[in-house]
Amino acid sequence: MLTSKATAKPVIDHLPEQATGDDILYELYVRQRIEAGLAAAAEGKAVTHEDAKRRLLEG
Repeated sequence: MLTSKATAKPVIDHLPEQATGDDILYELYVRQRIEAGLAAAAEGKAVTHEDAKRRLLEG
C-alpha cells in the first residue's frame, strides 16, 4: 500500500503550474473518493445502477 505522500505526489505533479491550493485539494479529494468507491465495489458493497434508480424513485 502506498503512503499518502506517495499517492499525492503524482496527482500534484499532473496539475498545471498555476494550480491553486484548492485545485490540489479537489484533485486529491476526487482521487480518494474514486478509490473508496472501487474498494467498496470490490467488497460487494456497491449497488447496481438499476437498484440506485429504483431507490431514488421510491423516495
